[in-house]
Amino acid sequence: MTDSDSGEERRSNLHLRKVFVDAYDVLKPFFDPANDWGGQTHEHLAYRALHEQFPGLTAQEVFTLVAAAKRVFHDSGVPAAP
Repeated sequence: MTDSDSGEERRSNLHLRKVFVDAYDVLKPFFDPANDWGGQTHEHLAYRALHEQFPGLTAQEVFTLVAAAKRVFHDSGVPAAP
């Protein structure tokens, strides 16, 4: 996100921003209500899948990407599982 007054980039980790689209594609099935198990997501598996797909990421970066992807998926208006 760019500051409208100064034109300066406000995000602190541009590397994660570049990886996010690909990471989201990896993580999307883990938050899809059609793939839930007893009403629960497979979030615990999302961390492993992301780390396997992007082995160079730190644990904190994986956590950040999973949290962001989860927020985007739920904010996208996809209905929750019953």
